Amino acid sequence: MAGHSKWANIQHRKGKQDAARSRLFSRLAREITVAAKLGDPDPDKNPRLRLAVREAKSNSMPKDVIERAIAKARGADAEALEEIRYEGYGPGGVAIIVEALTDNRNRTASNVRAVFARNGGSLAETGAVAFMFERKGQVGYLPAAGDAERVLEAAIEAGAEDVESGEDGHTIWCAVGDLYEVSRALEQSLGEPESARLVWKPSTVTAVDLEPAERLMKLIEALEDDDDVQTVTANFEMTDEVMAAL
Repeated sequence: MAGHSKWANIQHRKGKQDAARSRLFSRLAREITVAAKLGDPDPDKNPRLRLAVREAKSNSMPKDVIERAIAKARGADAEALEEIRYEGYGPGGVAIIVEALTDNRNRTASNVRAVFARNGGSLAETGAVAFMFERKGQVGYLPAAGDAERVLEAAIEAGAEDVESGEDGHTIWCAVGDLYEVSRALEQSLGEPESARLVWKPSTVTAVDLEPAERLMKLIEALEDDDDVQTVTANFEMTDEVMAAL
């Protein structure tokens, strides 16, 4: 998972905060609307919606924006959004999974394919790279939640599978179907988590040098700039020297 966590750090440093915040809120609102439309509009009765609302709150989305996103799911003009996954390869042979919510499958597929092609990548068939990842539940805590021993003990009691602790905080892993219950149990012992979501966790990683890393960053950023794209996950890792040169 080194590549994914390092990308998160790079993304944080790279700036464009206002535009990034706007895109993030748009993606979070779409997920909330879809979750509310597919299930109960009450977060306490809808695990997917509860996780989406928690993620929105952890990213400082205003309460009224969250409430409007939920209400939108009940409106007659609610978008008919479809969940689609795209898979492909980036510079250096890095495997990439792109998740999207769209009201126009053809438009989104065309846009994603064009972004891959313009940035040294290639779109592949569904299933071409998914075997290099595991679908997992991920719960994140800041260091203030406690030391590694305390978090590990809480994770075991909550039914989690694994814990990774470091200076940036704690990442707790669990099975997909257990995410709601594990995050709720952890909240009782450690407090509100920084995040709780379903992710693609790389089971194998590809090392990249500076030149392909620069092109890979451009590809990932271009994908994330697309309004229909919800998440982008890549299975790369790079040295601290390469990261510092980006």
